Amino acid sequence: MPGVVLVGAQWGDEGKGKATDLLGSRVDYVVKFNGGNNAGHTVVIGDEKYALHLLPSGILSPGVVPVIGNGVVVDLEVLFQELDAISSRGVDTSRLLVSGSAHIIAPYHRTVDKVTERFLGKRRIGTTGRGIGPAYADKINRVGIRVWDLFDEKILRAKVEGALDQKNHLLVKVYNRRAITVDETVDELLLYADRLRPMVTDTSVELNKALDAGRTVLFEAGQATMLDVDHGTYPFVTSSSATAGGAVTGSGIGPTRVDSVIGVIKAYTTRVGEGPFPTELFDASGEFLRKTGGEYGVTTGRPRRCGWYDAVIARYATRINGLTDIVLTKLDILTGLEKVPVCVAYDVDGVRYDEMPTDQTAFHHAVPIYEEFDGWWEDISRARTFEDLPVNAQRYVQALEEMSGTRISAIGVGPSRDAIIPVHDLIHGR
Repeated sequence: MPGVVLVGAQWGDEGKGKATDLLGSRVDYVVKFNGGNNAGHTVVIGDEKYALHLLPSGILSPGVVPVIGNGVVVDLEVLFQELDAISSRGVDTSRLLVSGSAHIIAPYHRTVDKVTERFLGKRRIGTTGRGIGPAYADKINRVGIRVWDLFDEKILRAKVEGALDQKNHLLVKVYNRRAITVDETVDELLLYADRLRPMVTDTSVELNKALDAGRTVLFEAGQATMLDVDHGTYPFVTSSSATAGGAVTGSGIGPTRVDSVIGVIKAYTTRVGEGPFPTELFDASGEFLRKTGGEYGVTTGRPRRCGWYDAVIARYATRINGLTDIVLTKLDILTGLEKVPVCVAYDVDGVRYDEMPTDQTAFHHAVPIYEEFDGWWEDISRARTFEDLPVNAQRYVQALEEMSGTRISAIGVGPSRDAIIPVHDLIHGR
């Protein structure tokens, strides 16, 4: 032990890669347990910046075993593009393990994703178009392709035939697209089989043995709490379980193996894609956060929607995930503001909500109730202890901690690897 789960506590892009990197020297395994290449982690090491999409960010930490768990959907082309890209920069990728039970994103998944999103028009979800949702849909419909299937061409061909039998009717008759052949799909997938084979194993066995041996295993979520398919702002969500419970099902470990759950949250809020966003700003303040914070998607390049910190969502994330700690990132972006508003509750048709309304209509009509805090002007990028922060920045952090319902154990004050203030130990032993 211990087993540590790391999740995003907002709509993603909170800085989970930085938090993982912070723990890297004390972690033996880093496991990606959900999602695919529809999200990105940016990790800065010295003068080098790495943008990862499918790979666990622990692959950048020497000695750490990075693992792609069974809950992930894998685009093989993207996997090897990423491996080649970081290998060319001197990163050792030989330790990577891939679950044989993880599902494969086939070419037809990407096609269906793109044409479906266009067809929805104003009702679109705002997907990345990378085939994530259709791959998960096939998994649930029991017509998915798993990594193991690549090593038996007969099984692979039968599964592709079964999946395309339905999808070609959809593509041709509804979307007026050409049919996709079984041969072209099988041939493309088999291109990667030999290179992939040495990485594939039963990662559930590997991880449980590691925990039994006293190794520290970090389970790293893709996306975030508010995009979880069960607990997010449905239907504007991802297609997998991005909350702490997903670490268990997405990696094959039991819930009793988890010792702590770390939520990563920005000192303000951002969102990419469609869906309600109560604190979203459409004025100069929103543009300030976007430009100063560099708020553009790692995977898509899309400008992120920006808003003030939402304590209602923070409390919700704490409850849903059972957070033991929070890593607060990008506090430095708020430097220079005279006042810093925080959403402390919602007003929905004259009714105050201190907790997250799960009714879609109520959340869509939620109007933030703000409390303002005095800002600070001092450069905090070199602060390395809580006491180094300006008094107003300290008060802001203390207020967020009280409102969010769990302790803030680390504070990000800049983009560099060491620009972080440790407050409490993030790894809890038993």
